[in-house]
Amino acid sequence: MPLQVFKCLSDDTRLSLVLLIAQEGELCVCEMTYALELSQPKVSRHLAQLRQCGLLSDQRDGQWVYYRLASGLPGWGQAIIEAGREGERQRLETLTRRLQAMGERPGRRAAYC
Repeated sequence: MPLQVFKCLSDDTRLSLVLLIAQEGELCVCEMTYALELSQPKVSRHLAQLRQCGLLSDQRDGQWVYYRLASGLPGWGQAIIEAGREGERQRLETLTRRLQAMGERPGRRAAYC
């Protein structure tokens, strides 16, 4: 599993997704596409890879799918993500500002999803 996790996190987009989800607790696909300024298919493809390597879990709520860090993530995996949040603080602040520009939930979902 460690090799798979490192491979998954070696991509900038996947790293950004994991760091943003770790900070926010959970996000839906439309929130991530807005924050990262990427297409929905591209974000969904990266999220699928992150699920496959055990970093994320998802939960469907009607037509929306919410992603969060996997509950079974080992301590070393959590430590890597936390170190990434510290090391990529500036990137994470930019992504968070974009996310905050969407407003608060549930209005965020109605306006952008």
